[in-house]
Parts: sequence; structure tokens; C-alpha cells
Amino acid sequence: MVIKSGEPRRLGGSAAEARLRFDAEGRETGDGPGRRLLVVDGEPAFELSPWCGTCPFLFRRLEAARQTLSLESVQERLTGTLADPGDGGVIDAFGALLPEGEYLPLLLRVEPRLITPGRAGDYFSGEQVATWGLDPFWGLPEYPHTPYYRTFETTVDASAHLYEFVVPMVPPTWNGRERVEEYVELMGRGTVPTAVAVSTLDVCEPAFGRPANHYRHWGLTHFLLDGHHKLEAAATAGRPVQLLSLLALSESLAESEDCARLPALRTQPRSTRTPDS
Repeated sequence: MVIKSGEPRRLGGSAAEARLRFDAEGRETGDGPGRRLLVVDGEPAFELSPWCGTCPFLFRRLEAARQTLSLESVQERLTGTLADPGDGGVIDAFGALLPEGEYLPLLLRVEPRLITPGRAGDYFSGEQVATWGLDPFWGLPEYPHTPYYRTFETTVDASAHLYEFVVPMVPPTWNGRERVEEYVELMGRGTVPTAVAVSTLDVCEPAFGRPANHYRHWGLTHFLLDGHHKLEAAATAGRPVQLLSLLALSESLAESEDCARLPALRTQPRSTRTPDS
């Protein structure tokens, strides 16, 4: 559910000084578009969906993804429920980590489910393969190189479906066990803590495909800046957690009209799309 949606805000500073930014290797070169990347502290941390929009949706962890971006100055505000993202300067604090651009703040309540690639519930070996098939070179599904959380999905229309993911910057196995248990205990007493993410919406549709399962995949991906222990605790305990999402409008593979629909889509009931045989 959407707890609160704000108006788009101008956040961030120069790309050269931002700790996190989006980039592309050789996008404008004659060799064609390069990889679309999420860069942390100057190093590529994740490879994202290709610019073409017809290739399969993607987030793939790279070797430089090895740190979180938590901020001590706002930790007390995030330990519990955040009623208004503007309170305490939370948006401004995390916005200072980002490159200058337009961001849509969304305050969501999610119930995360931890997914291991290739196992039950994996989008990449399930819904994606049903639409695009296996990678024609490798003969395998896309592989994100990280466990991730699935949180929500719903129908956009007859030809499109929204899938939502929360992607940790580091794998849950790196989390401190004692801290995870502390959050499990807090949640058991009714506390709903808040995590923070920078997000993208990528709308991908195969140029050709299996007619029965040809539809647009709306991939709403929340790259976790703060809250790695909280997400694992929520998944472990089956409890909700709040997520403050800063949706990067100019870095999403979606039209502005698509991004504007997200708050309404996140109020819809959860629904799955069953692949046709």
C-alpha cells in the first residue's frame, strides 16, 4: 500500500560529487549503447535493464556492490514508523547522496519475501522466461547475482503487469545476526521501522515473443540505501516494514505518465499474472 506520495522534488548535487549515480558505458558511441549502470562511490555496483526497452528487465549485482549507504544522522527517525517523509529532513539527507534530478517520493508499506535466484518465486526464472524465453547465448535465465526481495505485484492493464523488487546493496548473509534479531523482536512488539531506497521504473516489452505471454513488464526496483537488517527481519518474521522510495524519474525506462501512475497502482489489490501454457 501507499502511505503517502509526494510531489516530484529536485534533489541531489553534481554527479561528480554524488556517492550514488546512474551511468552508461559508451551510450553515445558508435559501438551502440553500453551497459546501463548504478554506480556507487565511482564504481559500477549494479547493471540495469538495457536502454533498448525490448531486452529482458534486469538488475545484476557487480563486484563493486559491497557497502550500504546508511546515515547516522537520521537513524533514530527510521527506527520506527515515519509518518511524514519530510519530517526530520530524511529526504534531504538521502537526497544529498544522489545526482541532481527529479525524484518522486513514495512512502510504502511492504511485506518482503526473500528470494534466492533459481529457486521458488524467482522472477527471472519464472515470469521473465515465460515472456522472453531463455537467454539465446547461455541457454539460461537472467541471473541477478544476489538474493532479493519480492514485495508486490498487480495488473496495470490487459497488456502490462507491475512487479516490485527490493534489492539489497549487499547480500543478507552480510547482515549482523544480532541486529536482525533485534528488529525481529521490535516488530513482534508492533514496531514498523522504515527503510530508504532509490528506485527506478523500467518498462520492458519483447520486440518478438511468445504470443500467449507477450506483455509489458513494469519492473519497479528499489535499491536499498538504508534498512538491510530491517528487510531481512521483516522477511524472517512475516512482518511489514515501511519503505521510503525516491523514484529517479529521469533515470527510469518509463514515460512520465507511467511513473505518475505508480501511486494509484500501489493502492490496488495484489494480483498475480499466471503464464499461459
